Amino acid sequence: MKQSLLSQWLDVLAKQQRLSPHTVAAYRRDMQKLWALYPEHELQTIDAALIRQGLAQLHAAGEQPRSLARRLSAWRRFFQWFHEQYGPHPNPCKGIRAPKAPQPLPRALSVEQTQQLLDARPLTGPPSDTPDQTEILAYRDQALFELFYSCGLRLAELVALDYRYIDEAGYRSHSWLNTGNQELRVSGKGQQSRLVPIGRHALQALEYWLSLRTLLLPAILQQQPAADFPHSAALFLGARGRRIHPRVIQKALAARAREAGLPEHVHPHRLRHSFASHILQSSQDLRAVQELLGHQSIRSTQIYTRLDFQHLAQIYDQAHPRAKKNNDPER
Repeated sequence: MKQSLLSQWLDVLAKQQRLSPHTVAAYRRDMQKLWALYPEHELQTIDAALIRQGLAQLHAAGEQPRSLARRLSAWRRFFQWFHEQYGPHPNPCKGIRAPKAPQPLPRALSVEQTQQLLDARPLTGPPSDTPDQTEILAYRDQALFELFYSCGLRLAELVALDYRYIDEAGYRSHSWLNTGNQELRVSGKGQQSRLVPIGRHALQALEYWLSLRTLLLPAILQQQPAADFPHSAALFLGARGRRIHPRVIQKALAARAREAGLPEHVHPHRLRHSFASHILQSSQDLRAVQELLGHQSIRSTQIYTRLDFQHLAQIYDQAHPRAKKNNDPER
């Protein structure tokens, strides 16, 4: 019975609430962990005491507070759905708090490192008249990285972008590029939609890429794009002409960072962190950064103020006469 109910709930998350497959899979794993803790218990018999006991067991087994909080959130959400669908069974997770975890600071690149990354393989002008696949992918990657940093996107948001708005043949865009207005319409977490402006360098890189984009599409999709809109509509394509896979972007960005001589691994979310940190340093407008990132809560954005304070503290330490160390020869 538990597995059947779990399948029903996950189906609701995927089809009605349109959560990503990655998120749905994470919810499945979290619920399977609860079933493994109490294989003999029916849902109606799982109460708050068992939930607390289960969290304690997982903590003793080495799970970190962040993982426990995620599991508790999944359990709470499932039991809330169960309560709404199948009667007056109280939510056993109500009022239970997971152990607090220290919130790590996001790791952002400096402005100089970001420029070093984006300029590592400069494209000196428009593509050639007869580009090979290597050249096409080089222009694609440059547009990817420029847009990533220009708009502070999540990886899944970047992958989901269409090259324009489409509503035909049973397909409708949820996120797309609007070159005329120089902006993106992005559908983010929780299907929250936002508009994000695009910077000058990203617009130029996109112009070059869009002139090459259809060369990656199979011939049938060039002639009849409606035959496979989920791929033919994609702004960014893989080498085989399908919507680019997140792993392709991760590998390309890591390779570019090595090429640029950056001392550490650069993953896609670091470009989002860098975008947020650099905008906040320049503008000091926390609400604007919240809107650009698509954070539902200002608390999610406030962590970047700590990064900004670190930046100011470094300037203070370097510049203030009374902040220098005793062995500083200029004292």
